[in-house]
Amino acid sequence: MRRRDFVTLLGGAAVAWPIAARAQQPKKLPRLCFLTFDPGSLQSTRFGAFFEGLRDLGYVQGQSILIDYLTADGQAERYSALAAECVRLGADVIATSTTPATLVAKSATQTIPIVMIGLGDPVGTGLVDSLARPGGNVTGLSQMFPALAVKRLELLRELVPQISRVLVLTHLSDPVAASSVKALEEAARSLGIKLQIRDIRTPGDLPATFEAGVKERAEGVINTGESIFAVNRARLAELAARHKLPGVYHLRVIAEAGGLMSYQPVSALQHRRAAAYVDKVLRGAKPADLPIEQPTQFELIVNLKSAKALGLTVPPTLLARADEIIE
Repeated sequence: MRRRDFVTLLGGAAVAWPIAARAQQPKKLPRLCFLTFDPGSLQSTRFGAFFEGLRDLGYVQGQSILIDYLTADGQAERYSALAAECVRLGADVIATSTTPATLVAKSATQTIPIVMIGLGDPVGTGLVDSLARPGGNVTGLSQMFPALAVKRLELLRELVPQISRVLVLTHLSDPVAASSVKALEEAARSLGIKLQIRDIRTPGDLPATFEAGVKERAEGVINTGESIFAVNRARLAELAARHKLPGVYHLRVIAEAGGLMSYQPVSALQHRRAAAYVDKVLRGAKPADLPIEQPTQFELIVNLKSAKALGLTVPPTLLARADEIIE
């Protein structure tokens, strides 16, 4: 072999080696941080439809995406550390399930996109500029908490037409609670109902709150839409049953845990829509350009087993409108 041919061959090989090495390097997987108040894990969560939606879009944990399920375990003060962990991990997108978590995440980063999974009042709490034009790095879905709180009060009135005193459980440290309470107070005046508004700061406040409510002659109970009530749903339903208070709650999981009724947007649809937002962001869409989506479908769940235990007859008009009846 002539020297020129050897050099040409060697040079070609030298060029080919780095190309081959680059081809063999694994593709970097996108990273999603899921920031939630709820205890649990990726395999055990009430947000299962969100993760199913991601899988349906081709995002499989460990194969086409890395998902970090970061839970505050019912302690909102942990959000700051969890949001910092999302930034440290180099998340490509952060998904949030509560208003406080989203506010903390927004403070931690102005560059990583944040997708809300059905929050109560993103405009009123200052998370976005408007529903049509969010601005900044936050987008996702809203749940219209104030309007839905009023709807639950109206449903309770329909369930118990003579009701005049209602115990309202709220969690005022959550910024979304105040707007729901205000809307309830305005609606209660027109309905001729007196509200007993009680701030539940920790789960340990629930027993004494129910006892005090009954002493003040409460005839029913509703809650505003904070996650503390979802996490403590079994305790909430048990106390309402013990004190014989019919209740209308903000999540179907509370009705499934023994609560009398629930009224909310169809959560599975919202969670799947949130997965679609994550997909858009990972494909390059800017959160500022993605309008906040509001729910268009709602579900009324009636637990007839709980109604019978309360000695309550659910009006046929309500049963006819129920999307699901638990017997």
